[in-house]
Amino acid sequence: MARRALTTTAAALTATAALLLTACGGGGDKPSDDIKGADSGSSPSASASASTPSGPKRPKITIPSSFQLTFENWTSSDPVEQAVLNDAKEEIRAGYAAIIENAPDSEAVAFYDTEGVRGQTKQWIKSYTDKNVTVIGKLPTFSPKVNLAKTGKGASLSYCTDESEAKTKNRETSKVEGNPAGTDPYVLYSVSLAKNEQGVWQNASVHSERGACSR
Repeated sequence: MARRALTTTAAALTATAALLLTACGGGGDKPSDDIKGADSGSSPSASASASTPSGPKRPKITIPSSFQLTFENWTSSDPVEQAVLNDAKEEIRAGYAAIIENAPDSEAVAFYDTEGVRGQTKQWIKSYTDKNVTVIGKLPTFSPKVNLAKTGKGASLSYCTDESEAKTKNRETSKVEGNPAGTDPYVLYSVSLAKNEQGVWQNASVHSERGACSR
C-alpha cells in the first residue's frame, strides 16, 4: 500500500494481470505492486463489521466472508494508541470494502483519509475496479507498532501483511489470480496519521516495502 508524500498510492497490478493486494498512501512514490492488508477487525467473522470506536459516528463497514481479513494483536493497553489502531484498522477495511463493492468514491474511505490522500486512495481502488476485479481469499495483518507524537495530534504506525492466500477474482469471468510465482508475500507498511477536529485518526501517508516482514 504505497502512498505518497502528501498522498501516495499503491496500484496493485502486474504486467501479466495478477493484482497484488497492496494499499495506497502519501509520500510522492509511484504506485507500487504490493497489496494492502485489511480485515473485519477484532471480530472473528470477516462478514461482521469491526466494533465501532467511541467518539464521532463512524461509517459502518462490512467485509464479506469471501475476503477473510484479520488483524492479529491490534491491541494496546494505552487508550490513545488503541484509538490509533482502531481508526487505522477501519481505514484499511474501508479500502477493501470499496474494492469489493465497486465503489471508488466510498464515503467510508473519505472519512478515514485526510483530504490530500483521498485522490490517491481512489486511484488505488480504481486499479482494481477499472479491471473489473474484486479481492478474495485471506489477508492477515500483524505486528502493529504505534508511535505517538508529543503534540498528541500525530502518530506513526507500522504493520505487516501476508499475501500468501490473497487473490483477485474477475467479476465477469470468475478467473482467480494470485501474486506471480516467486513474489515475496510479506509486505511492510509504514503509515502516518493525523487526528482531526472530530477526534478521528486519519491516514495522511502510507509507504509499502515488499519483503521487509516475516513471521
